Amino acid sequence: MPNPSSWGFAEGDAITAELTAVRRLGGGSAYEAYLAFDELTYLPVVVKLVRPDRVRDEHALRGLAREVEALATVNHPVVVRGLRDEPGGPRPHVVLEQVDGPRLSTLLRRHGPLQEQQYLPLAIEVASALHYLLHLGWVHLDVKPSNVIMGAPARLIDLSVARPVADAAGTRQIGTDAYMAPEQADPDRYGAPGPASDVWGLCATLFEAVAGYRAFDGPGFPQLDEDPNEMPDRTPAEVVQVLRAGLDRDPGGRPLPHELAEALEPVLDRLPAARLGGALKAS
Repeated sequence: MPNPSSWGFAEGDAITAELTAVRRLGGGSAYEAYLAFDELTYLPVVVKLVRPDRVRDEHALRGLAREVEALATVNHPVVVRGLRDEPGGPRPHVVLEQVDGPRLSTLLRRHGPLQEQQYLPLAIEVASALHYLLHLGWVHLDVKPSNVIMGAPARLIDLSVARPVADAAGTRQIGTDAYMAPEQADPDRYGAPGPASDVWGLCATLFEAVAGYRAFDGPGFPQLDEDPNEMPDRTPAEVVQVLRAGLDRDPGGRPLPHELAEALEPVLDRLPAARLGGALKAS
């Protein structure tokens, strides 16, 4: 019996006249994504579609339109690019470039914490994307391990909840609970979400990459009242200092993205060149 919430495309099925499904990649409550071959670019691409039972859902369609706007606005080497979109019709979708490399969340689940020569470039590269977003006046609002593709450079994906800073200020609990800044979870108490919220998300992601476990445990939003877990003893002091600052509950106490990168670059520079080059190829 067909699943009304999934398109159920198998290898070789036509998504559109130009897009042929290769395999399903995953999805969320309103969307699902497929690896596909694109006859226009003649390359593999990722197709993100509104689920079949949500094609008339105004909320889902607004979310797709918001992502299309974000992709059209953001142009940075560390952020996934949009290729084209079809926001209406029987199969509303957006076509994204296919980025080689595993998700950070997959690496952590399979292999545990990263080495310095892996997580330091990752942090600096994603910080460069957040610096760019800051100057555009946009926020991502969902920086987390599953939204980072490991590569050279790393890539930040999924702009489905990204929006201008002015629009973000009116949001509540947009993002993913475990990586949500206090002001995203409880703006009445901690103030409006903004660029500092993305710094929190990056530092929560980096904490997990360094330690192999999350910065905060427990149900609900422990980050609202609890201090982050302790870092492993092997963690360089500069990294510990950056993470403590980036996970400050007060948004005003967090570093700017470029300050985070500048604090970590000397740690990266200390690594032997041979170790660094080999590790970046492996990532």
